[in-house]
Amino acid sequence: MTYEVNKGIGATIEFKGLKSQYLVIFACGLGGVFLVAVVLNLVGVPSVLMVGISALLATVLVYTVFKMNKKYGTHGLMKLRAVAKHPDYLIHRRTVRSMLRCATQRK
Repeated sequence: MTYEVNKGIGATIEFKGLKSQYLVIFACGLGGVFLVAVVLNLVGVPSVLMVGISALLATVLVYTVFKMNKKYGTHGLMKLRAVAKHPDYLIHRRTVRSMLRCATQRK
């Protein structure tokens, strides 16, 4: 069984529909689900409950990552984070007269 991961030089990595950063999010999420399962096992939670919780978390992860991949695309999530860092408005406390005075003094 072979899987095609990269589609050429300079193209974004895509695997089973997941693009670039969503692959990393998905892999880290699966690692987190695995760690939760290990901790639940060490605590002594019954196996059936542990498998159920892990399956539920994995299902939510898959649904969320594929939904974000479809909604935001390859670079959309980074753009969304960048927009969130932009200020809503700029505060400028200098008067127009003082700005004009500074502009004429520079010449």
